[in-house]
Amino acid sequence: MASSQLLILALFVAASSLVIASDPSPLQDFCVADLNSAVKVNGVVCKDPKVVSMDDFFFSGLDKAGNTSNPNGSKVTAVNVMQIPGLNTLGISLARVDYAPWGINPPHTHPRATEILTVLEGTLLVGFVTSNTENRLFTKVLYKGDVFVFPVGLIHFQQNIGYGPAVALAALSSQNPGVITIANAVFGSNPDIPANILAKAFQVDEATITKIQAKF
Repeated sequence: MASSQLLILALFVAASSLVIASDPSPLQDFCVADLNSAVKVNGVVCKDPKVVSMDDFFFSGLDKAGNTSNPNGSKVTAVNVMQIPGLNTLGISLARVDYAPWGINPPHTHPRATEILTVLEGTLLVGFVTSNTENRLFTKVLYKGDVFVFPVGLIHFQQNIGYGPAVALAALSSQNPGVITIANAVFGSNPDIPANILAKAFQVDEATITKIQAKF
């Protein structure tokens, strides 16, 4: 095979890989999620278009503050495909995050989405950590009107560093971005990750691990 033919073949394989790795575009105007369907697919089954209504594209209540009376001092109000069935296949969702003074949205990841966060009220310290082996921490203090991006899959967090409540609005590049809160996943798994494994990973004794697991 000539070198020019090899080059064309290599470009074709690369292009094919890119196509396969991305989500397919919608093949109709909309695919409103049928949340009552028992059929399991990668996503949600479409509702019959004939029974779709305006309410399938609507959500009300994002103006209302979330209850931050919890150990983290924050509340996430999600607006994804489970709240707006019309988001199905559109690759986007939203969340309001309320923070009590000094409250945190603890370190977590979204396995299926990049997040772009806008501060509506208050002052937030935000940050994310890059993957192994660098594990570089990027942090910044955000004020009202500031915008910050958390790349897909990376551990990130927010903290209200003001003396009053704070509010942020987050847009995510998935109808169902998922969330893995690091502390809950590591110390609150069901069943527990064996204490000896976590003790070795965190370089502490097993009694310390058992004490932390009891909090989750």
